[in-house]
Amino acid sequence: MSSQNIDIYRKLQQHLNKMPVGFPATESGVEIRLLKQLFTPKEAEIAIKLNYTPESLKRIYRRVKKSGFSLEEMEKILDGMASKGSINHGNIGGDKVYCNAFLAIGMYEYQLDRLTEEFVRDFHQYVDEAYLEEFHRLTPQIRVIPIEQSLTPENVVATYNDVRKIVENAGEPIAVAECICKKGQDLIGEPCKQTKMREICFSFRSGAQFYMDMGFARPISKEETLRILKEAEEDGLILQTGNSQKPNFICCCCTCCCGLLRAEKKVEKPAKLVLNNYFAEINPESCTGCGMCVNTCQMDALFLEDGISKVNHDRCIGCGNCVAICPEEAINLARKEEIHVPPKNTYALYMDLIDKKAEASQK
Repeated sequence: MSSQNIDIYRKLQQHLNKMPVGFPATESGVEIRLLKQLFTPKEAEIAIKLNYTPESLKRIYRRVKKSGFSLEEMEKILDGMASKGSINHGNIGGDKVYCNAFLAIGMYEYQLDRLTEEFVRDFHQYVDEAYLEEFHRLTPQIRVIPIEQSLTPENVVATYNDVRKIVENAGEPIAVAECICKKGQDLIGEPCKQTKMREICFSFRSGAQFYMDMGFARPISKEETLRILKEAEEDGLILQTGNSQKPNFICCCCTCCCGLLRAEKKVEKPAKLVLNNYFAEINPESCTGCGMCVNTCQMDALFLEDGISKVNHDRCIGCGNCVAICPEEAINLARKEEIHVPPKNTYALYMDLIDKKAEASQK
């Protein structure tokens, strides 16, 4: 590849790094390898001209035409990028709109039908080297919610922490798709150790429609959604949802597959990174020291000491799987003193990200 083409990818990386959730450089250059798999040089040249908020063709073309593209050629290239999940696209008031996408949640998830072994390995490397820190640097896009079995009426902070209520209030349509993390692990010959389930990624409303239009997902009823979620809970999967009071997705994953969860597990204090409102609490008088909770915890937050289980609160992310597995009912979820109240909706979340990115750039 020519030095000119390499330069265009570096310019694209720098452009994407200005987004609310950036695309930082690494010493290894793995971020450039990812971009080469997502964009051709010509696509990269146009992607540099895109914003992170949706814009019409005419508005985009004001910036692109100086590069020598015709309007028709630009539209064709944009549609090509949209079809392969390199950018976001939609329709506002009858007009086609386009914008850059975050790596996650965004370009990575859009590769569901285009995954390669190289892309999966490069993504994992990038998360470890730079993207985990970037993802959590401002306001995380996702948060952990407890499994339904672990909650009692007394410790429910609000409906946005209750997985059943999230589904019941989700609106229509609801769609379910194959988990890209587990599909990636299957592809590289390291299948999930936690479950055989694969169709466990849920999206709601416009997000569901987007995934169905892309051909990634199928429509599903609330009843089937709750049934699949119950099976996911029984298999000990960790539930994550959007960081808003009306989230547009729920994913069920694990530390052996999810790029973010597996990277979070590697840090000393994952509880400091992961947004959640609960932590596990053990009644020493009821605990028999059977160790089932220790074996269940995917964050290694539980350990045996003096014949009973104890919790390392720096590692507990409040998923509730230990509560469900305990045969003696010796574990419950306790609410944190400082409760995280998510932004009202996804739009408010991204406005908060934009504001905080602007503040950070001025420091």
